[in-house]
Amino acid sequence: MGYLKLLSSVLLAGSLLTQSAVAAQPLLQQGKKTLFQRVLSTPTCELVERAGASGGKKAVVFSRYYVYQRESVNGKEWLQVGPDTFGKTVGWLASECAVPWNMQMTLAFTNPAGRDPLLFFKDKSTLESLIEADNPATLLEPIRTDLNSGKHNPQVLAQEPAEYIDFQKNFYLLPILQGEEVMNSKGFYERILEVASVSKDDKVLNNTQHPTQGPNTSTASAMTNAQKITGFSAAIVFVIDSSISMDPYINRTREAMKQIYAQIEKENLSEQVKFGLVSFRSNTVATPGLEYTAKMFVDPSTVKDGKDFMNKVADLKQAKVSSKEFNEDAYAGIATALNDIAWNNFGGRYIVLITDAGALDGDNPLSSTGLNAKQLRLEAQHRGVAVYTLHLKTAAGKKNHDEAQKQYVDLAFNNYLNKPLYYPVDAGDVNEFGDKVSSLAKAITSQVQLAYRGELAAGSALTVEDNKEAKTAAEKDDSEIAKDAALLGKAMQLAYLGDVKGTTAPPVFKAWISDKDFVKNTPTAEARVLLTKSQLSDLSDVVKKIAEAANSGLISPSDMFTQLRSVAAAMGQDPNKLKENASVKIADLGLLGEYLDDIPYKSQIASIDEETWKGMSAQEQERFLRGLHQKLRHYQIMNEDNARWISLSEESDSRDFVYPVPLEALP
Repeated sequence: MGYLKLLSSVLLAGSLLTQSAVAAQPLLQQGKKTLFQRVLSTPTCELVERAGASGGKKAVVFSRYYVYQRESVNGKEWLQVGPDTFGKTVGWLASECAVPWNMQMTLAFTNPAGRDPLLFFKDKSTLESLIEADNPATLLEPIRTDLNSGKHNPQVLAQEPAEYIDFQKNFYLLPILQGEEVMNSKGFYERILEVASVSKDDKVLNNTQHPTQGPNTSTASAMTNAQKITGFSAAIVFVIDSSISMDPYINRTREAMKQIYAQIEKENLSEQVKFGLVSFRSNTVATPGLEYTAKMFVDPSTVKDGKDFMNKVADLKQAKVSSKEFNEDAYAGIATALNDIAWNNFGGRYIVLITDAGALDGDNPLSSTGLNAKQLRLEAQHRGVAVYTLHLKTAAGKKNHDEAQKQYVDLAFNNYLNKPLYYPVDAGDVNEFGDKVSSLAKAITSQVQLAYRGELAAGSALTVEDNKEAKTAAEKDDSEIAKDAALLGKAMQLAYLGDVKGTTAPPVFKAWISDKDFVKNTPTAEARVLLTKSQLSDLSDVVKKIAEAANSGLISPSDMFTQLRSVAAAMGQDPNKLKENASVKIADLGLLGEYLDDIPYKSQIASIDEETWKGMSAQEQERFLRGLHQKLRHYQIMNEDNARWISLSEESDSRDFVYPVPLEALP
């Protein structure tokens, strides 16, 4: 009997431990199998020891908490919360003070240069009427007039700051509570989003892992004060192809740099404008005689002056042997410039790619990066770097011109200007090329000079007419590249000014916004999905499985969906979803995580069904497969960059840190 009692006690203890372990998980969201209930704390939230208690510790505003229990006390609901999903709880919050956050997404402002400030509307109906209007400018005019004159407008809670908030350097949380994609009156898609933000002067979580910034700027009526920019500097890094045939362009770049440095030193701007140079070729394993794939010749952070620059590039010459393919590893040059230069030392950040060939795509065995144009563009945006491309359309590369142009238009697309900074040089004309290099460098230098002297005001309209001296400079050089550089220069200055002022998001609690400018249709904000390491890993695993199935489908199209159904079954998906049906989309199989189910974006992968796949040409299928492999490589880069992972609450387990993934990077 004693043995049976002991065994019974052990079994009971084991049962209690099991129940405790199960209870240590947060509550699931309604209708979800993997997503837990989350809330955001607001300025009135206090953490107390038990449900219904008072006098607790004030919760840090906009901390993300997971809900472990719900309990009603005297008709008031209370939430037991924890900073992560691993069983740790830190107290109870009154449900009425917290905001449910089922969709773990946040908003990032685009640079405000060249567009009207984003408006935070009190009601969704006001926003919808603007989107549906044939002439939204007419409806906006009285609103803008009120705001610009310092008056309160009852339809608008606030507008974004005049200066740019650098989301990468100073992460801020503007949570998206709900959203949908709609078509405006002009036939363009945009997103309507409900967002939340903390009230002015409320303390928010701010540490090295989570520099969340609450709005400490004034409201819409007081965001128009011009402020001069001083101490602004710029780095211009040439990423130049040094394969066979490039010597004339290398020499012309050197010549242009010699002239520009002479002017810079004459005007005492040596400390404000720094130049760098990276050279690239191709795979040295395939062709050892190339000597290097990518090499830093001049780092703008360490170069002393023009003489130092010229000495460091004196040995730069074209390769002595031909690469294995006509395309070169241009992306290796871009990646070297992005990764090996301390861009945070500079307010203006520019890369100028110079090449007469296309780039090795990420799926090419000769590629050293495994990335394509889109991924590198996102990496450049992450660092606040603008990428220009001077594409030398020489006779030797005629067959390659169209494909290379597509690559470089994608790589050089600039969100500030809403256009690609891509400039072809017809027939590879050396003189035309030299003029473009000189125009670009001079335009950027001119912008830095004016900004350093405090002659460009933040928040001014992004046109060269706003400054007499800038207008004169534009009249002297009316080229497209000079105009774009002038416009982009002001955008860079807004970013710099926002950084030095510590500009943060506007003081709104709940409001409705559109992610497109109503009149110009340019992006005003970009959504980010906040994924944990586990979620990013799961997403990567699923994309890999889809890629493997797609690879089989290249041989036998029906095999692709047969394999995907097997994968879905192994993941425990609903058998009803897996029935043989050629119209069932990948999204319907439940392969992609639940965290992507309800977000307002269109997935390229999710919309494909068996009929669509079979109807795609071999080239389209191969392009689809290449895209998957390149996304996988990008997820790997995200995962390995520890500096990008952010804690959303104090004492959170590092496994629940998040990475703000752009929608464009999703499958």
